[in-house]
Amino acid sequence: MLRSPARFQQTAKQLVALYLRHREAADADPSIRDAVMRSWVAAEAYALATYRTACRLAKGGQIGAEASTNKIFWSELDLLMHETAMAILGARAELMAHAPDAGDVGHWLDGFLFAQAGPIYAGTNEIQRNIIAERMLGLPR
Repeated sequence: MLRSPARFQQTAKQLVALYLRHREAADADPSIRDAVMRSWVAAEAYALATYRTACRLAKGGQIGAEASTNKIFWSELDLLMHETAMAILGARAELMAHAPDAGDVGHWLDGFLFAQAGPIYAGTNEIQRNIIAERMLGLPR
């Protein structure tokens, strides 16, 4: 539960709004609409999974190896949402937030750059996959 579910829900909501504003151009690539839908659904699923874990902890339970699946999920979701936004915006996505023509899209570049760190910090996704393999699936080291 390192990352707040509301953060991802908010980003997904902004992504949907961005898609709707640029729908005509975005629909030229059908994978963009699919990625927007997957992002929104995944953000909701992440929130529900986090609430489920919080309830289990409130009842005296503990966080186990499944936290590794959670970390991989949110870091890959963050990448998906920001890569999708960059695809929607095209070359305009490279504008810094303070650029005169950035308007309301400059924050996507900052989010995209920050999302690149997600699979690395808080334990790399490769390490998390090893934990899942060993502790959840019982595979040998």
